[in-house]
Amino acid sequence: MRTYLSVCASFIAAAALAVGQTAYKAPRTSEGKPDLSGIWFTEAFAAAWDIEEHPTVPNIVGGPSIIIDPPDKKIPYQAWGPAKRKDLIENHAFDDPQAHCYPSGIPRVAYAPFGFEITQAPGVVVMMPENFHMYRIIPTNDNSPRMPASMKLFNGESRGHWEGETLVVDVTNQNGRTWLDMAANFTTDTLHVVERYTRIADGTLHYEATLDDPALYTRPWTMAFNIRRETKPGYEVLEFACWEGERDLAHYTKEDGGPKGKTK
Repeated sequence: MRTYLSVCASFIAAAALAVGQTAYKAPRTSEGKPDLSGIWFTEAFAAAWDIEEHPTVPNIVGGPSIIIDPPDKKIPYQAWGPAKRKDLIENHAFDDPQAHCYPSGIPRVAYAPFGFEITQAPGVVVMMPENFHMYRIIPTNDNSPRMPASMKLFNGESRGHWEGETLVVDVTNQNGRTWLDMAANFTTDTLHVVERYTRIADGTLHYEATLDDPALYTRPWTMAFNIRRETKPGYEVLEFACWEGERDLAHYTKEDGGPKGKTK
């Protein structure tokens, strides 16, 4: 399945990048790899609320779906998935891991409405998102054994390699406690993600992620969007302060996704 997923992601990426884009070759690092370094900011920040199409309403920024496959731009849940999502959003919105200061997981961190910095060294790419002050160390030439399947982490394990102009990151071992957005599009601990980062212009990265989980989805599916370089003078990635164990969560009303019995 991992091989199939990688081939599927590669095909979709090649097709998408071939449409409407001229050939661009990124500057090179000292080891001759595409230079992705800099501070970047997603152009798809509305997906932080819902990765599918959704309108603007109070406290929610509306936006289009970032899903490019399947064609209906919907998550291909198995039959039981929508009912669980409905229960989560109506009765357990306070269980969004971000409400508890937990790491966002992959791919959610890629479209969080915060900047993130990329630095590179031979054989490694480091990503430092401001979102929840997390970081990712991604080896690109490490053939050592992967983590055991029994070891699960919020951000999982990332291994990268280069395919021409594209950094491909294979992400496994996530713990299934993360959501994809605030709309309770949930995950399981068998989620497998293949990310693709391609610098398509001096100030633009193209991002794609193909998600596969036979326990949750009927087929692999892909999201895509662009990420722009942050050029504001003096902009920097700041410390992200989050109050762990926020007591107000217990006082959320039912209308806000809090405990049943508490109403406005």
